[in-house]
Amino acid sequence: MASHFPRLPPSGITVIVVGAGFAGLAAAIECDRKGHSVTLFEKVDNIEDIMRIGDIISFDPNGSKAFERWPGVVDAMEAIARQTSWLDLYHHQGKFVTRQSFAHEKVWGRRINGHRGQLHNIIYRHAVARGIDIRLGCRVEDYFETDNPPQAGVVINGSRISADVVIAAEGVRSRGRKIVLGFDENPKSSGYAVYRAWFPAERIRDNPVLRHLVINGDTHQGFIGPDIHFLASSIKNGSEVNWVFTHVDDGNIEESWQFPGKPEEALRYLEGWCPVVRELVKATPDGRLIDYKLVYRDPLPTFVSPKARICLIGDAAHPFLPTSIQGASQSIEDGVVLATCLELSGRENIPRALRAYEKLRYERVHRAQAMGPKTRERWHKADWNQVWRNPEMIHLVREPWLLNFDAEKDAYDRYEAVVAEMEKPRARL
Repeated sequence: MASHFPRLPPSGITVIVVGAGFAGLAAAIECDRKGHSVTLFEKVDNIEDIMRIGDIISFDPNGSKAFERWPGVVDAMEAIARQTSWLDLYHHQGKFVTRQSFAHEKVWGRRINGHRGQLHNIIYRHAVARGIDIRLGCRVEDYFETDNPPQAGVVINGSRISADVVIAAEGVRSRGRKIVLGFDENPKSSGYAVYRAWFPAERIRDNPVLRHLVINGDTHQGFIGPDIHFLASSIKNGSEVNWVFTHVDDGNIEESWQFPGKPEEALRYLEGWCPVVRELVKATPDGRLIDYKLVYRDPLPTFVSPKARICLIGDAAHPFLPTSIQGASQSIEDGVVLATCLELSGRENIPRALRAYEKLRYERVHRAQAMGPKTRERWHKADWNQVWRNPEMIHLVREPWLLNFDAEKDAYDRYEAVVAEMEKPRARL
């Protein structure tokens, strides 16, 4: 354990985290801050396999508040993040509609938009620097929890490894979902998929149709058409470019939900779209495009196992559509709240901590989740006669209850009331 990072005195609580994505790393770091002893298991052998994945990922002020408490992390992120405070929105045939400014949100905290793998690398290196026990190449085969002794654990290579609490953070196909729900549940297709690309700006700098995207620093643009939206941005002072677009999809997600993409296939969805969009797709290098199916899960009745020693966080608990712009931030909040509840409950009350975590998170996270489909529908089904009269109707909804929020402070403030409500005697009918 690295001693130069601020942390609370040892709590005696042992924690297993499964999955070294953003949710798992955040939970591990927050548990370490609170004095809990953490072991993190990740199935990949080489963390570079995670770091090289990706295009753009967004953390809103409610997510970045945690980074502020991790020494050096938020400044390192900002150094490689997109430097824009606006989104320019266009009709799909190229006519400018409106600029949405986010400048007023600075008082709520920092917005971090950057390359998924590069931002993940910063958080991973911080976890390593803290001395957190991270074990790569460890695929969890099963989860378990027992009453005597009161503990939970995972099975890896046939061996049982136990702790006071287990945090399942390995995504929508987490094996932890079965022990929480009591049955296997397969993801469903949302009916949409998203093409995602990221590549050096040199590919477009000399293209007269596209050069405006990169020659004057960072940019952020959105194009809205029938049942499709296309977002493009440049980053790192216009030196790198990324684009994503969501389209209707009826593929089978049981086999896979991520495929290599081909520009010529993407262009089939963009007939009649403006030259900027089509030229950007054409400029995408081989191997820099993926077609990612957006999976859906019915809202879970609970995030916590029957004995309340295992809990789900991040996409394992609540996958978000990209149009919510909140999936990453909510996964960070999960780890913050869970670690705080463990701190406040103590080792003798692990089940209370996990149930309080669920109570603190459940309504908020599902309210945030619901914003994704609403934004997609507002864009994809836009009535352009109304939009031209009132362009702000296609602005992203950016509300203080969601963004101007400190998950740690909220957990400290509401924990006692939540526990009292949970433990209140129920009248018999």
